[in-house]
Amino acid sequence: MNVEHGAWFGSGKGIELGDRSDIGMDALVIGPVRIGRDVMMGPRCILLASAHETASVDVPMNQQGFREDRPIVVEDDVWIGAGSIVLPGRRIGRGSIVGAGAVVVNDVPAWTVVAGNPARVVKERKPGTQVPEAVAEAADAAFNDTIGFG
Repeated sequence: MNVEHGAWFGSGKGIELGDRSDIGMDALVIGPVRIGRDVMMGPRCILLASAHETASVDVPMNQQGFREDRPIVVEDDVWIGAGSIVLPGRRIGRGSIVGAGAVVVNDVPAWTVVAGNPARVVKERKPGTQVPEAVAEAADAAFNDTIGFG
């Protein structure tokens, strides 16, 4: 396991990190979050299992407190690209890729590539197949743009 410089875990409560998984530089992880084995996470990713309450229009939102935590689950062998945001209660399926800058508002099926805001499936990955070079090059370019090397 590898946790890069500047990663922040709030109180650290409810955070599990699997074997051989990496948390990117300046990541923000607020639990409960369970990260499986062999997960890669780029810099400045945000995984938030909590959210503010907003139901009442008669009380300012900053006085309404928090909703009940909804755990995030990241299954094994996942790549979460730089600058991605995963919202409360989401599950990212085994072998999936979350493109750089994606905002995950729904569960991510296993063996898929999602991208965008909101994140949508843009490709399926079938076990035993190779990701086309064009997809790999696009992912590299998006990463470089995100960190300012583009």
